[in-house]
Amino acid sequence: MPAMAKPPNDETWTAADLFERLERRDKFFLLDVRNRDEFARSRIEGRSPLPAVNVPYFEMLEEGGQDDMLDSVVAYVERNLADHLPSDLPLLAVCAKGGTSEIVAQGLRRLGYASVNLAGGMEAWSRHYLTRALLAGRELAIYQVSRPARGCLSYLVASGGKAVVIDALRHLDPYLALAQNIGVTIEAVVDTHSHADHISGGVSLAARSGAPYHLHPYDGIHPMDLRPATIPYQFLRDGQTLAVGRIELEVLHIPGHTLGMVAFRTGDYLFTGDSIFIRSIARPDLGGKAETWAPLYGRSLRRLVGLPGGITVLPGHFSSLDEADDAGRFAAPLEELKKRNDGLLALERESEEGFVRYLLESLPKFIPEYVDIKRVNAGFLQPAEEEAAILESGKNVCALSQAYAASGGGAS
Repeated sequence: MPAMAKPPNDETWTAADLFERLERRDKFFLLDVRNRDEFARSRIEGRSPLPAVNVPYFEMLEEGGQDDMLDSVVAYVERNLADHLPSDLPLLAVCAKGGTSEIVAQGLRRLGYASVNLAGGMEAWSRHYLTRALLAGRELAIYQVSRPARGCLSYLVASGGKAVVIDALRHLDPYLALAQNIGVTIEAVVDTHSHADHISGGVSLAARSGAPYHLHPYDGIHPMDLRPATIPYQFLRDGQTLAVGRIELEVLHIPGHTLGMVAFRTGDYLFTGDSIFIRSIARPDLGGKAETWAPLYGRSLRRLVGLPGGITVLPGHFSSLDEADDAGRFAAPLEELKKRNDGLLALERESEEGFVRYLLESLPKFIPEYVDIKRVNAGFLQPAEEEAAILESGKNVCALSQAYAASGGGAS
């Protein structure tokens, strides 16, 4: 048998451990034992390509043919995977909740592989959040709260002991803990739009903090059901300003991804929501009105790229971890993005009609769950935790298809 990699000091990685290794571009091999459809829908991705193989656990048991589950795993690996698993890299076993993958990791260790289990599985990975300070000034502080498994970004903007949360995600603890740690009071919660890819935490966070929740009224109507939302919210309007301590957030209505899509600007920082991302731009079809919304989106983007000043774009999503800078922050100067963002390059070179054609020809596959996620965010559905997790499984697919091709994902 060839020499194996030195076993790790422990036999389990937490979601935080995994993220640190992905950030460092550590080399390891992934053995995902979930069902094939689950693997196709969502998988762990890093800053660089992550070698992986998907073998459902039940196939290991059936084909292993032993009375004992661990013995079956060992027999299956010896017969079918020995030529596919590296002997010089750590092997990370992954399942939905961390139980069956632990048995697989034990079997791999019995065979001499340096194998670890992902504690809590993909469920724990999906719930992992990370907070980074983008700016920590006395007059203005900006914190980026990310959910790596989903590619979702949200923000807490603070000034003078007050804070506003932009695009809060479903789990509230990261925002409440951050506000407590830096000593600020959440005075407003805002969504740039009615989200389709994830369940918003905006209404719940507003209720927990006693702050008002804000949304543009055009997004207070479900675009497919044509029913008004039942959630409590205050209207946002173009040109409005929201005071946060010593600074103000200006509201820019930029329809296209949704009819009520807005961006927020304070100084030279622009929170673009689902309009301009780092690698690409947003899709205009999630309301089922792509042909109608695409021209609006082109005009909105031209408004944003024409803003004066040294704008820094703070997006609502990322398609791949490698879009972050060396410090792990998802932010970039607008002038730089004009030179390398696929969508903004198309905006510059195409006529209005040509840009609409570019948008319509670049749409990724529609995710059916997005319709119900919008219903949840409108207040029509109240899913239990397990149902919410199923709706949110997989990373976001809010950008045009080029973003996922560039990142190696399979969204198109």
